[in-house]
Amino acid sequence: MTLPILLIEDTPSLAMVYETVLRKAGHDIVSVTTIADARARFANNGFKIVLLDLLLPDGDGTELMAEFIESEPEIKIIVITANGSINRAVEAMRLGSFDFLVKPFDEIRLLSAIDNAVKALHSDDAPLPVSGDGKPGGFEGFIGSSEEMQQIYRMVRNIGRSTATVFVTGESGTGKDVCAQAIHNVSSRASGPFIPLNCGAIPRDLLESEVFGHLKGSFTGAIANKKGAAAAAHGGTLFLDEICEMDLALQTKLLRFLQTSTIQPVGATKPQMVDVRIVCATNRDPLAEVRAGRFREDLYYRLHVVPIHLPPLRDRPSDIMEIAESMLKKFSDEEGKNFEGFSQEVIDILTACDWPGNVRQLMNVIRNVVVLNDGRVVLPEMLPSEITLSRSENGGSADKARSSGSRNNVVGGGPPPTNLAAFIGTPLAQLERDFIEATIEFCDGSITQAARLLDVSPSTLYRKKDSWENN
Repeated sequence: MTLPILLIEDTPSLAMVYETVLRKAGHDIVSVTTIADARARFANNGFKIVLLDLLLPDGDGTELMAEFIESEPEIKIIVITANGSINRAVEAMRLGSFDFLVKPFDEIRLLSAIDNAVKALHSDDAPLPVSGDGKPGGFEGFIGSSEEMQQIYRMVRNIGRSTATVFVTGESGTGKDVCAQAIHNVSSRASGPFIPLNCGAIPRDLLESEVFGHLKGSFTGAIANKKGAAAAAHGGTLFLDEICEMDLALQTKLLRFLQTSTIQPVGATKPQMVDVRIVCATNRDPLAEVRAGRFREDLYYRLHVVPIHLPPLRDRPSDIMEIAESMLKKFSDEEGKNFEGFSQEVIDILTACDWPGNVRQLMNVIRNVVVLNDGRVVLPEMLPSEITLSRSENGGSADKARSSGSRNNVVGGGPPPTNLAAFIGTPLAQLERDFIEATIEFCDGSITQAARLLDVSPSTLYRKKDSWENN
């Protein structure tokens, strides 16, 4: 038995399209065009699923939504909004709407939102606890009890039930991959696959195949059919990390994928339908990339539906020791060590740092301590030198910590010698090439580690190497 759906849409042509699609799928629809009619119908029928356009001729849709939720707390309201009103839709999610649809949306997106609402109404699952993994202050892989992180947890819980695309931003090391996994874990797609793909770690000429797949013989080296990340994520979530590193030509194909929900593997003649939820992330300013011409504006607005910005660790200092203590226990258990806590002086040092590498840098420091030392209490002399030196010499300078923290993540010998006099008269392009090649050599040939040390993406170094080899 299907549940009746109340559709509140004041544009007759759109209302007719939505009704046709939903009735064809077997749903019973009651359609109205005004808030007054919606109130009357709701009072008589007590609908459990409502499709609500926020812009109505006789009032504000969010006020009507609040009335319905107060009257029927279990109601599932799916908000409909225009592209320019996404902020209102996100606010509606915070106020209790179940999902939202951004015009124009396709048939698959509409039916998926309705199906998720029906499943949620019939679900016997208990409400999601504040601590998703049973740890104090934790949530689905995150650690931290600060108000900044509590806001992130609330937002993830609210948007997790949606199928809308999520755009995660934040500095390197803030946990964008953890956020993407958390969104998947609390969504109705949690039982489906979670497929992460780092767009900055794959050479440009292989990225299309990695995303959309290829057929055997479609290009040199294609010795077998390959399922791409988009097809592998069918029924689940596709996480595109470092999305701003994606080549412009592939951005066009990704946009078509988002518009049609179809993919076409390299060498294929026919597209195929896939059902995935997209979560993407970048440590850059995506709007700045759009202005610079490196990222398509239309793709940006397609992806930037629900934005989440993860705060840097320096903006939530109360979480520093909570993270440090959790990591100390974890790494001590893994390494068979006996550490139980930190001395007060170490606590003062750690909380005074700016942590330019954020949670990842803090985790690296704690792992370094555990691997190289033993005891019950972490003492100042056990900390890596760049942590204590940056505090004593410059009051925890972010620049010094950034320089030292980055170098601590690479392998190789001591810092390479510098002699500025030797550079005078050398063209800038040659200096750049020499410096990059020296850095790669210093990192024992690792492009990823060299990119981390130079604070650029791996794809940037791959592109430069390609251009040098082809010239």
